[in-house]
Amino acid sequence: MEFSCKDFEVGKCQGQKLVDGETMPAVLLRGFDVNNAQDFNDIVEAFGWDDIRYVGPAPRTHVYGRVWTANEGPLSEFIYYHHEMVLIKESPKTLLLYCEVPPPEGGETPFVPSFRVTERMLEEFPEAVEEMDAKGLQYSFTALSKNDTSSMRGRGWEDTFGTSDRAEAERRAKALGMDLEWLPNGAVKAMLGPRALTRVFDGRKGRRMWFNTVVGMHGKELSSATMADGTEIPEKVVKRCGEIIEEESIQFKWEKGDLLFFDNMALLHGRRPSLPPRRVLVATCK
Repeated sequence: MEFSCKDFEVGKCQGQKLVDGETMPAVLLRGFDVNNAQDFNDIVEAFGWDDIRYVGPAPRTHVYGRVWTANEGPLSEFIYYHHEMVLIKESPKTLLLYCEVPPPEGGETPFVPSFRVTERMLEEFPEAVEEMDAKGLQYSFTALSKNDTSSMRGRGWEDTFGTSDRAEAERRAKALGMDLEWLPNGAVKAMLGPRALTRVFDGRKGRRMWFNTVVGMHGKELSSATMADGTEIPEKVVKRCGEIIEEESIQFKWEKGDLLFFDNMALLHGRRPSLPPRRVLVATCK
């Protein structure tokens, strides 16, 4: 199947608005003849956006070309809202998702206008927000010794860093802004920071995005989030932030062949629990 930018002129037009992140930070294309990963890859390449390799703890499998599976963790679990690769120095600007197998129930990909979270958190916790922004955030996550798809964060360190050589993994981690600590069980702890709590990106009306993963990583078994000086983030702040994010969420029911384009700088996204089967593929673009 061959595509060109001309074939997807409407999509390209909407995609340009998507990149601006103002009036249309997400675009759903439905009803096109997109049947498999190869078709999806053709569309991804037709837009001409540069590829950016996923780095992170979520288990994923390369499918074809620039196409990967989305998080392969258990479908019974909720994947919390996040900006893709928010911990890394260079995050993808645009995400493209393709629904190859829609779930019979659940499995939506909800998304949230990030600036709305900042606005509401400033209304309720102005001092805490400004303190976290001023100090910055410190994160850690553990990459396991081997892949474990029974865990939402079950990606082994070799797949995480794209190498089986520890020294090379350390070099690549350093380039991404991480320090590594090798653990006795063969896993590795990655430490990152300081990172911003909120960010303002060009072309998005000067809006202050909630560009962090405090709620998703705070106090978890394989991850942590604190202020950069070690100060703990108040539990009530984390809890209320999670409630606000959920209150602001938007979602739709996946159908086979759906294509979702969205601005990773402007939107948080997650995954609802579902019954199997469900197969959504993803491409990440600069």
